[in-house]
Amino acid sequence: MLKKYAILIGIILSVALFVVAAIKYPGGSQRDKNSTGYDWKNNYVCNLFDGKAINGAESSSRPWADNAMIVLGASFALFFYRSSNKMPSVAIAGLIKYVGMGSMILAVFVVTPLHDVVVTVTGTGVLICMFYISILLFRSKLLFLKVLSVAALLIFYCCSFIYYTRYHLDLLPIVQKVWLLSIIVWTLCIEYFTTAVDYQRAKKSVASSNQ
Repeated sequence: MLKKYAILIGIILSVALFVVAAIKYPGGSQRDKNSTGYDWKNNYVCNLFDGKAINGAESSSRPWADNAMIVLGASFALFFYRSSNKMPSVAIAGLIKYVGMGSMILAVFVVTPLHDVVVTVTGTGVLICMFYISILLFRSKLLFLKVLSVAALLIFYCCSFIYYTRYHLDLLPIVQKVWLLSIIVWTLCIEYFTTAVDYQRAKKSVASSNQ
């Protein structure tokens, strides 16, 4: 039972740790440097990883946020490992396993000064894995997961666009959290509502269309 629900348990624990970190955040945001407490609308998740809050106060949120990130990264790494075992192609399975797990191991370093570099590298790796999984799902009969995959990818693209162009940067804290929520929902649905048979059907569909 524990093995089956390890990803769900890990994600719930991670979210709980992030909430505690937010409660312990002293204050300050991109909108108001002198504000008190964590502003879910104007604070980034990464603000929780700093030893000092934006308002200059010592922050006790960091150890909670660091552990939350470790647990979340481990949960997503396990997801990519398990998902790779469902893939009909050895090449795709290898890509999802090693790129996905590698990205999640590297993601832990998002709490360090290498934040921007890590975000770019891990974001690219996760996006590649999501793309390949989604392509196979598009050829399956799982309509809900097709729609969910499109939505998750679009939110991912939107978040990346704002992050790299700085266009409407004031919206990024909100979009960032919507993106994280969409990835969590997508991950849990893929983990618990798909089997290797669904991807095998996708493979057969491709083979039939080529004949």
